Amino acid sequence: MTADPATLATSVRDLRADDLEEVVRIDALHTGQRKPEYWKRVFGDFFNGGRNESPVGLAAEREGKLAGYLLGEVRAFEFGSEACGWIFAVGVDKGDLRHGVASSLLAEACRRFEQAGIAQVRTMVRRNDVPVLSFFRSNGFTGGSFVQLELDLGDQA
Repeated sequence: MTADPATLATSVRDLRADDLEEVVRIDALHTGQRKPEYWKRVFGDFFNGGRNESPVGLAAEREGKLAGYLLGEVRAFEFGSEACGWIFAVGVDKGDLRHGVASSLLAEACRRFEQAGIAQVRTMVRRNDVPVLSFFRSNGFTGGSFVQLELDLGDQA
């Protein structure tokens, strides 16, 4: 008899280099596309001190398997923004959705950012990605003071 997924305990630990294949798998479940080269580059930067001295890489485990991941870092942006925590990747295995895995990861990331003296956390979400928007909103995120703008270079002809 298998345990009810809702009752399984979630533990959060530091992300490890050997989590790469599971992160690629979970990301592909959500994006519909395997991106091993992208994730190798992200992990390389992350674990080899590439971009930032304040990375936050977390893994959630349930029953000894990777149930989810979160990657973030402290960033200071242009245009007058103070240093902030930045969540740039979060993913949860399909069988572990809606069981608090992502919320556990986010809570630990926020704790670590706060420990580093950071007062604000930001992320960017596609406006039509309702499940991810709902997740961040249910965890206290609101529209921020900056507006993301973009230019499609293909329209410049």
